[in-house]
Amino acid sequence: MKTLVVTRTGSLEIRETAIPKYNECQALVKMVCCGICNGTDAKLIHHTFKGFGEDAYPLMLGHEAVGQVVETGGRVSSYKKGDYVLLPFVSEVPDDAELKSGWGGFSEYGVIDDAAAYPEGEAPECAYAQSVLPKSVDPVDASMIITLREVLSSIKRFGMSQKESVAVFGCGPVGLTFIQFMKLLGIGPVIAFDVVDDKVKEALAKGADYAFDSTQTDVGARVREICPEGVCYVLDAVGILPIINQGMELIKDGGKICCYGISPHLSMELDWRKAPYNWQLQFQQFPSKAEEGECTDTVLNWIAEGKVNLRDFISDYFPFENVLEAFEKLERREIKKKGIVVFR
Repeated sequence: MKTLVVTRTGSLEIRETAIPKYNECQALVKMVCCGICNGTDAKLIHHTFKGFGEDAYPLMLGHEAVGQVVETGGRVSSYKKGDYVLLPFVSEVPDDAELKSGWGGFSEYGVIDDAAAYPEGEAPECAYAQSVLPKSVDPVDASMIITLREVLSSIKRFGMSQKESVAVFGCGPVGLTFIQFMKLLGIGPVIAFDVVDDKVKEALAKGADYAFDSTQTDVGARVREICPEGVCYVLDAVGILPIINQGMELIKDGGKICCYGISPHLSMELDWRKAPYNWQLQFQQFPSKAEEGECTDTVLNWIAEGKVNLRDFISDYFPFENVLEAFEKLERREIKKKGIVVFR
């Protein structure tokens, strides 16, 4: 099969390698598509993803895949041939000791685990976020569900509740998802900030109660006009560490600064002179797959009810043969929302 690989020098290439093997508790999946992640994939390319040292390269990219089951192991009962499934991976490459896995979603084949097939307590955690897609959902657009579940599980992990105020920094695909889901959950008021005028407008369209260009306004004054005591939460949806210090003067006593994703810089100097006496800082760098899986039904129900439209979050589709071009566009910031690579 063909797979997208990032080398030790950070260059991308398509390689041929063996189709992954599967055991009696797994199914072999032919990939349908894989979403491009500006967080994980881009950081792996630039060698700035926490936990992946130089010895992790070369590695296969992609963690937002959707595929179709083509073969099943003897103990598999949750999947059958022809099912479209979320989150297949390539965790290891037979007969290629050099090639490592960055989850391997940009590969022509992958593997999915059946949690029900394993003895109790022995299923890998990823199995609890792997599931069959309903026939009503387009399998290509369904790649976006993976991001949606991650966001919803993070809202729950942060502890955000109804009628609690939030200042959101960053209105890209992730930030907009947070905003829409917060409004669906009754969280608010939601005050959004970005540096691009179109994104500010889109934040309002997604349900933000207020949205501003942070380069054209006094952020602190705006927040205090709306929430005189400060907001319950500041959400960093872009991974820019200065937002943490900026957020100190925006939160109310007992408030929390929430950071989603892994920043390319893993240390900083905290300055809490402007913070209230009591405050919290929480990082959600790697969503729990079990918690992510628990959010599947809620997201699918919102889609079925028309409250969430997957295509609202997607701007570009690329055939797999153009995957290198797709990542060049990502590097040039020419993919406005989510880009999805499609296998034919």
